[in-house]
Amino acid sequence: MAMLTFGLTMVRHGETQYNKDKLLQGQGIDSPLSEIGKQQAEAAGNYLREVKFTNVFSSNMRRARQTADIIVKNNVHCSGVEIVSDPQLKERNMKDMAKAAGQSCPDFTPPQGETPEQPVWDQTLGDALDHMPHIRNSWMELVQDEASSLKGNKSSFYLIKPVKVRIRGFLKSMFERIVADHCVAGQSYPTGGNHPAQDVEELLAGYPADGVWDLPVHALVVGHGAYMRVAVRYLVEELHCTVPSCLKMSHVFSACPNTGMCRFILTLRQNDTGIEPTDVSCIFINRRDHLQDGEDKQ
Repeated sequence: MAMLTFGLTMVRHGETQYNKDKLLQGQGIDSPLSEIGKQQAEAAGNYLREVKFTNVFSSNMRRARQTADIIVKNNVHCSGVEIVSDPQLKERNMKDMAKAAGQSCPDFTPPQGETPEQPVWDQTLGDALDHMPHIRNSWMELVQDEASSLKGNKSSFYLIKPVKVRIRGFLKSMFERIVADHCVAGQSYPTGGNHPAQDVEELLAGYPADGVWDLPVHALVVGHGAYMRVAVRYLVEELHCTVPSCLKMSHVFSACPNTGMCRFILTLRQNDTGIEPTDVSCIFINRRDHLQDGEDKQ
């Protein structure tokens, strides 16, 4: 069974005006980067300037694609590397509440929006709205309208397509693309160095290429905050990603700042049933060394 080990660096898009105003965007608001967001993307690109990426993937939403374009433009190794726009990397679908003023709760699921992880009965909806009185009335009107249209079918109302389905789909397509690009039938897959969990702490020197110095294959993925938060949880809880002991789990599952970076090392195995990850290790989570101390790191 052939093996391939590669690096995966995930970067959240730069700031938009909606981020600055603390408004939800989701998929319904395809906003561009603000001037600060462009500066953040340039800073991220300069930070990653010498880091080699063999594959680049981006959400097809404007704020993510702009960020990816800027990072690739600044990278000395990315000439000729295709940026693959993948709709599976889109932000969570916030449905009609994407424009709700002041709505900033990352774990909040609007009617017919996507849940972070799985279809659930939302028993905490009222509790969540108690903390957001400024949108409670409009929310309740929307709920009543939606519930009426469904003729009381509560299960249809709350059974919502999970973000996790898209994460699985993207990982599958990314694995297939990487194997197709870097593996030749009948030849050994490139593996690079081996970074067992007990050695990961030694890789946290604070350098842009931490963990991927000797890996011949390295993918950059530019996406969105809520999506990345669910993706990290999926890697840890579903794919059993090892996490450096120096990291608290509250940090691992925390919100990623604009242009924040997460890095993982994955080993893939190809067999008769397809391509599957056999080992996943976390190098760092939500790194923002490229952002200045006085800069908005939201």
